[in-house]
Amino acid sequence: MTATLERPTATAAPSVRRRRRPHYTSTRSLLRWLTTIAGIVIALAMLLPIIWMTFTAFKPEADIVTFPPTLWPREFTLQHFVDVWNRIPFAHLYLNTIVFAGSVTVISLFFDSMAAYALARLEFRGRNVVLVLVLILLMLPFQVTLIPLYDMLNGIGLTNSLPGMIIPRVTNAFGIFFLRQFFLSLPKDLEEAARVDGAGEWRIYWRVIMPLAKPALLTLGLFHFQYNWNDLLWPLIMSSDLDNATLPAGLALFMGQHVVEYGLLMAGSLLALLPVVIFFLVIQRSFVAGIATTGLK
Repeated sequence: MTATLERPTATAAPSVRRRRRPHYTSTRSLLRWLTTIAGIVIALAMLLPIIWMTFTAFKPEADIVTFPPTLWPREFTLQHFVDVWNRIPFAHLYLNTIVFAGSVTVISLFFDSMAAYALARLEFRGRNVVLVLVLILLMLPFQVTLIPLYDMLNGIGLTNSLPGMIIPRVTNAFGIFFLRQFFLSLPKDLEEAARVDGAGEWRIYWRVIMPLAKPALLTLGLFHFQYNWNDLLWPLIMSSDLDNATLPAGLALFMGQHVVEYGLLMAGSLLALLPVVIFFLVIQRSFVAGIATTGLK
């Protein structure tokens, strides 16, 4: 009698588990689908300005100012891309921007990494004071030093020139702090082994630390390049003519007090966006690795 009572109990438990498993699987699949849909909606919302800019660049001017506005062009045209090359020296401005942003990026990475290595790896008197000063400069708005910096450069004759725009940005407080945090996460065993082999500080910095810091350097390089490529205020103040201006300053000419030529602005902005997008696509893996590992100890 006891065996006949226990047998249904033993077979009932698996049947209960079989009923619960499909419910758990369906809930998990539903959450995955909801997460995917939410991610797509958020991505489209963030990409909407770029999508709107792209379609607007191919719209005729009459189609751009039509109300209500439409995303898809009623008629495709390439006239804005032709006009933006003819109305301003677009190629020359493009070259100036490449020289300005590229030079600042390369030189700043070199000086930022040396300063960060000294603050992270070397013991010297006043190291904490220097770090505090770097943090103060990091929190100080650029507009505070804009007028004194311009007066100083004007006094030595560097205004309205590419060197005058590049030299004040050859180092950056954010870059020093960013790389310092990354260098602190690297193990000290490697450099101690290099010292045992007779390597000096420069060789340790160049042969040991810099190859390990490639993800952080590429990440910071993208930040520097994007910031200086898109910067309008500093090149606009430092250049009094189009010969030494950059692309954002040149595109600002299409924004008048009463009339804004949206088609030319969108076409020029679309062309100006391409180098930054290509740069990111090339280093995207290192960019994610640099962001993920910076500051870990």
